[in-house]
Amino acid sequence: MKEINIHGLRVKYEESEQAGINYLLYDLDTQESKVFFNEARRNKYAEFEDDREGQFTLSYNTDGTYTLMRRTGDRP
Repeated sequence: MKEINIHGLRVKYEESEQAGINYLLYDLDTQESKVFFNEARRNKYAEFEDDREGQFTLSYNTDGTYTLMRRTGDRP
């Protein structure tokens, strides 16, 4: 698992989630990106879709980090 700092926040992810990392880091401005981080911190996770319709979930971890995962189907 890789780690990256996005706007001062530590995010864990797998190579297959690079498109979601790029979206948060480069496609959105800082304030737009932080909306997802704030939602994840409040609700344990935040779901979003990148410009190419890639589905992602950003989860807040108990150690104060975040984990980005690609969604492959609908939540139950």
